[in-house]
Amino acid sequence: MAGENAVIFHSGLRAGSVAETASPVREDRAGRPTGCRQLHTDNGMAAVETGEGEARTQWAALAGVTAALAMFGAAQGLSSPLFTLLMQKQGMSAGAIGLSAAMMPLGLILSASFVPTAVKLVGARTLAVSCSLIGAVCFLAIGYLQDWIAWYVIRFIIGVVINPLYILGEVWALSLAPPSRRGRVMGVFNALMGAGYAAGPLALTFLGSSGWGPFLVGIVGFILCAVILRAVSSKLTGFEDDGQPSGGLIGFARVAPALLLAVLVSAAVQQSTYALIPVFGSGYGLAEAVLAALVMALSLGNIVLQIPLGLLAERFGGRSMIIACALATAACALALPLVITTPLVWVVLLVMGAVGYGVYTMALVELGSRFKGSTLVAGNAAFALMWGAGGIVGPPSAGLLMQAMGPIGLPVIIAGLDAVLIAFALYRSVSRRRS
Repeated sequence: MAGENAVIFHSGLRAGSVAETASPVREDRAGRPTGCRQLHTDNGMAAVETGEGEARTQWAALAGVTAALAMFGAAQGLSSPLFTLLMQKQGMSAGAIGLSAAMMPLGLILSASFVPTAVKLVGARTLAVSCSLIGAVCFLAIGYLQDWIAWYVIRFIIGVVINPLYILGEVWALSLAPPSRRGRVMGVFNALMGAGYAAGPLALTFLGSSGWGPFLVGIVGFILCAVILRAVSSKLTGFEDDGQPSGGLIGFARVAPALLLAVLVSAAVQQSTYALIPVFGSGYGLAEAVLAALVMALSLGNIVLQIPLGLLAERFGGRSMIIACALATAACALALPLVITTPLVWVVLLVMGAVGYGVYTMALVELGSRFKGSTLVAGNAAFALMWGAGGIVGPPSAGLLMQAMGPIGLPVIIAGLDAVLIAFALYRSVSRRRS
């Protein structure tokens, strides 16, 4: 599926009935495919596809997948603050609210290993559309069931159903992207996902948590995701069953441990920073309004700088850019205590938000360049598992270190995690060259 060769998408033909016998589609200087590709069926009949026609189909499908995931991102971005506000209205403690927040990553982690199997059983399209519709039903249930116990269960279910959307959305994006443009495609993909996540809380500021307004945003977001994916579904076939053993999550961990560590570190750093940067700023006497703006600066960097990072990945490779982003993240973290009370803090946070999440984007680019088919699905499932694990382990560990060391504990743990990633990535790079 993804990889350095052009992707073939079958139209109603089962894997094995079509074989590629000609050279892959080439690109001209503008990046447009040229020439044609010949496919031979089992009965010896030949079919010819033009490069330009196939390119338009793939770009349309890619746009559809990106739009669908942005809709889902808006619904998902709204859910976290919505749950917090609803539970605060019921007088629940901060501990109970925090435990509720853990239900979603728990669902992500527990469902990750089942996604490759589910794809083989029901197909990627059916799985993605079904999960989107279940997400809509969950938001409907939140509005009807004004009960905190039910909310715990619903939040867990949301974590379970959004995982296939994450995994399959990224698999489709990696597979549809031309190899020469994979970096910028994933940059745009993640930037729009980030914009979707930002749109959710923004909608909540206008609608509030009362009435059916916020629930309708979530319902409509998931339904639109399902509708769009269904509309482009005919362009998304062909990778679910490629006849290749995936090796499962453990098998993938053996061949790409550095990529999984990159995802774990990126998740731990990102979620720790978002959760605790207000605490860090308050330790230096910043006003409450400024504390909220610190988080916004991180989010803005995440959105606007993913595309430039993707372009750099195309030039230098995903592996090199993982190390570069980790170095930049560590440098920004160590600079925070020096600039937190100066205007330079906004520049540092802008860059930090970009390169911190950029580690994950670069890992995706490297994943798409090295793996395809079932292995790619297993890899994305492993990525989801590592992201959930990083979200569970990172913030509590950073919080404990800040409790022991003061505000400086946050930049220390961020720099430490990135240092471990850099060291291991360099070790794996040297080992691969020797072998």
